[in-house]
Amino acid sequence: MSTEPEPAHEDTAAAVDAGPETPGATSGPAPGAAGAADEGGAGASDGTARTAGSPAADADPGSLGREADGEDGESSGEASGDSSGETPGGQPESAGAEGDAAPAQVSEAEAELAAQRLERERIARRKAEKQGPIEAGGKLSGTAADLLAAVRAVESGEKPAATVFAEPAPAPRRAAPEPARPPRPVAAERAAGPVGPTPEAVQAVRRVLAEGGAPEALAPQAAALLGEGAEDALRADPWRLLRVGGVRPEQADGFARALLGAACGPDDERRGRAVTVWLLEQAALAGHTALELPLLTAALAERGVPDPDAAVQSALAEGEALAFQDALEEPGARPASAPGGSGTAAGADGAEAAEEDEERPVRVLIGLERFALAEESLADGLARLVNSTPKQDGSAADWERAADAARGAAADLVRAVAGHGLVLHTGGEASLAEPAALLRAARALGLRAWAAAPGVLGRDRFSALAGGAPSAPGTPDPGGPPAPEDSDSAGPTPAVTVAGLLAGTEGPGRDADGALDLDLLVVLDAPHLDVEAGALLVESLPDGARLVLAGDPSVLWSVGPGRVFADLLAARICPQVASRLPDPGPLGELVSGIGIGELGQVEAPGKEVVIVPVRDAGEAVHRTVQLVADSVPRAIGVPAEDTQVITPGHGGAVGTRALNSALKQRLNPGPGRFGGFDPGDRVVHSPVPGRVLPGRVVTADADGLHLSCAGEDVVVPPELVERTVRHGWALTAHQAMGGRWPAVVVVLPGDAVRALSRPWIYTAFGRAARHLSVVQGVEQALPRAVAEVPAKPRTTRLPVLLAPQVPTD
Repeated sequence: MSTEPEPAHEDTAAAVDAGPETPGATSGPAPGAAGAADEGGAGASDGTARTAGSPAADADPGSLGREADGEDGESSGEASGDSSGETPGGQPESAGAEGDAAPAQVSEAEAELAAQRLERERIARRKAEKQGPIEAGGKLSGTAADLLAAVRAVESGEKPAATVFAEPAPAPRRAAPEPARPPRPVAAERAAGPVGPTPEAVQAVRRVLAEGGAPEALAPQAAALLGEGAEDALRADPWRLLRVGGVRPEQADGFARALLGAACGPDDERRGRAVTVWLLEQAALAGHTALELPLLTAALAERGVPDPDAAVQSALAEGEALAFQDALEEPGARPASAPGGSGTAAGADGAEAAEEDEERPVRVLIGLERFALAEESLADGLARLVNSTPKQDGSAADWERAADAARGAAADLVRAVAGHGLVLHTGGEASLAEPAALLRAARALGLRAWAAAPGVLGRDRFSALAGGAPSAPGTPDPGGPPAPEDSDSAGPTPAVTVAGLLAGTEGPGRDADGALDLDLLVVLDAPHLDVEAGALLVESLPDGARLVLAGDPSVLWSVGPGRVFADLLAARICPQVASRLPDPGPLGELVSGIGIGELGQVEAPGKEVVIVPVRDAGEAVHRTVQLVADSVPRAIGVPAEDTQVITPGHGGAVGTRALNSALKQRLNPGPGRFGGFDPGDRVVHSPVPGRVLPGRVVTADADGLHLSCAGEDVVVPPELVERTVRHGWALTAHQAMGGRWPAVVVVLPGDAVRALSRPWIYTAFGRAARHLSVVQGVEQALPRAVAEVPAKPRTTRLPVLLAPQVPTD
């Protein structure tokens, strides 16, 4: 791919100096087709990603699989294809991929899943203990226990202890701060988790793969996923190879034919069951927590399964999937599962109403147990918050004074949190000041209040806004009210990442019952929260705690399955506070218009918005490099290290790989002797799918690649470098979620038309704080996508599960 400029095109610096152009304006000659055929490349759909079984998708949910490392590419869809065809976790897309797969990568992902399973078991035990019988006074302590003892003493004729009824001495509002915890070591090595397969087991699986004509590089992953006896399991059911990430049904079919010979056929029950599970997994990668039965059976038929219904029943019988029946809501009626919306009606009309309920149409959904249980657990936890009374921290007068001290929607937010366990807060970038004001007010009242963001970028962004540094791993709750808003010594901000909070490496830790040791939790960038993380977070909250979910509903949804924030907004089961703070300046005006479907012209006297038209992929790469390295630093005053490039996908002629290669050559040239990296390279590290840590390369040695990520030293083992580390000058919109940079260059080549949607454009353009350059060859497809391509729908069960909480008239 050439990165040389086209001689007929104007210099990019002149375009920046000339001032802004309208993003929706025609941008010159028709875009070329360069890079359009690169395995989907940037042409994979962001807003038009296909849903399993839908007619438009040829019933192929696999087309929605996330691109490599799992940071992006869900149903709202990053453009995901590239010639290596990677899938989440960095596993090969095809069974013919070269190179040994690293068992440690599987161990790391398995460690994450194992931690989640342990947490769910702990939560289940805790709930069972609460629901079980309690011996009278058995769980009382302190004054309550003394009072019970006194009552029993009186009943028995004994003299109670006088101290029981003595006036207690006033106690300080807050306990003394705990001793400083020693700093925890940074997780700079392989994640702790289940021990990987033995070399003997891997070798045994390698022999089976070779016998079936499958790449031996899949042996470590297959051995780790199938566990002990993986060799025998593959011989007994060759289609189990589909459980290995990146393997497709046609490849598993070839493997099965080689092992089973004439006994292999398309009507094999094992094949139907395996393809059913595979389709559900692909749908989960696209953001769905379940699929409607007709869509699933249509997808199975497209995959050559002769009896789709039997295949689904086999998967259900083996416990590999779960079925649900959700009553459909009739026009003008209350949700079927809402109070009074189903069941037997009282009075003479009861039998008739019951008969109508029995005839009410239902939709049948099929989902994987993992996501079904997470969604149900999330709904239960949210219902507990909605129906419980928050802990009485501070009097009503104290809360009202705190609200009076705030301004605008911040005051509304404080009042809502005072009396409710669950509150939603919506708004753009400027609205982050309101959760910050809430945290200050809550901590001034003595609450243990924390903010958590799904990623490091969001955490650090909020910390910078709140005027302090993010809480370091292992930092105890500082206690007491924070410094005033205008103080220069605000100190550490109580902001952490969701993963660090749940793992105990950041934030307040857990109490004796295993619940998070806090009174108020504000979750930032809530649209990025998937059902699994949401379930773990909600179930970890102690009784009486308050939860605020805050975010911009117009951005891209989570990488993982579900649309938690959007479902909650639609359910209206709790107070919702909408910010009235507009994002300032021309960029704020531009992004706000995109949010309502309008791409209008904005006045940008300070060159806040500049459009750079291009004709083909080569020119797009060249202009992007020129902008980052020369034009933006010279005309705008933002150095290259503070400029972020965003493009629709990893693959293609103008994907992150091509752009990062060109940017490295210009900004930090080197031989790439450390697995393609050199000291000083800008990178992103994805230790597990969906988690993105930006950083820079420090050095490398026998232990691995040494990175500096968000102020922490991370060592990536050599076998994981290729799969978990990418160059980071150019990112996808999903990788950039939660972040904000002084200058952003959004690259939209001609073959990116199918990748464009309103949420994608809103997210990408909204990452810019001072300057936005749009390198585009999509012409009128840009305003058309803003006006006509909303978020891709996702199939979830959370609205139905939350329906009983909807207030009735």
